[in-house]
Amino acid sequence: MMTDQLVFDVHDKIATIRLNRPDKYNAFTAEMLTAWASALEESQAREDVNVIVLTGTGKGFCSGGDVGNMKNRSEDSAYSRKMFLADYVHRIPLTLEKMDKPVIVAVNGVATGAGMDMALMGDIRIAARSARFAETYVKVGLFAGDGGTWYLPRLVGMPKALELFWTARFVESDEAERLGIVNKVVDDDQLMPSAYEMAGQISAQPQLAVRMMKRTARASASMDLRAHLEMASSHMAAMYSTEDHKEAVTAFRDKRPAVFKNR
Repeated sequence: MMTDQLVFDVHDKIATIRLNRPDKYNAFTAEMLTAWASALEESQAREDVNVIVLTGTGKGFCSGGDVGNMKNRSEDSAYSRKMFLADYVHRIPLTLEKMDKPVIVAVNGVATGAGMDMALMGDIRIAARSARFAETYVKVGLFAGDGGTWYLPRLVGMPKALELFWTARFVESDEAERLGIVNKVVDDDQLMPSAYEMAGQISAQPQLAVRMMKRTARASASMDLRAHLEMASSHMAAMYSTEDHKEAVTAFRDKRPAVFKNR
C-alpha cells in the first residue's frame, strides 16, 4: 500500500522502514499500520533484504495511536474497537512473529504508549541519547491492548514492568539501557550510522545461520529444555550440510576470509 505516512526503501540488503508523520510524532493511523505491515511482509519475502531497520522521522519515534481520533473511536461499539486492534494494530506483532530476518529498531526520539510497545517488538533496539520511553496508557484510562503487557515483562521482569505501566513515568535513554529496554545508547547524530553499522555486520554473516538463530531463540520461550534441545539438534544437523558451513570450514583451513553467498 502506497502512503506518504511511511517511507520504505532497500539499499545494500538492508530495508529501512521510516514512520513519517513528524508533525504528530509519528502517531499511527490505520493507513500507516497497513503500509507498515506490508513493508515487513515484503522485507521478509525479498531475497535482496537481509536485515530491517525501523525508525521514525523528526523528533519522535512513535507516540502511539493518534489521540485526535480516540474520541471518535470511543463512540464505536466495543466490537468495532476490538476489531480495529485486530485488523490493524495487531498486524505488526503478528507479522513480526512470522519473520526470521533480524529487525533493528533505531529509536530516534520519544516513544510512548503503543509507540514504546512497537519498539519493544523488534529484535534489537538502539536509542538516541534524547530518546525517552513511557507506557502512558493509564493516563487516558486504558492499558496496552497491542501486546505491550506481553513484551515488557519479558524484557525487564514483572515488578518493573508493572511499575512502568502503573506510574506512566518517563524512562530516559540511559535508564532504558540499564533496564534492558534498549541494547545501547548513542549520541543523536550517531543513531542511524550505528544502526546501519550493526545491520551491515549482521547482513554480512551467513544468513541461514542468522535466521535459524532467531527461529530457535524465539521458539525456546514456549518450550521446555528437552524439547528445545531436540529441536536444536535436528536443526544443527541440517546446518552442517549447508554451503555456508562448508565455505567457513574451507576458508579456515586455507587461512583466508570466508565468502558467503549472503542470501
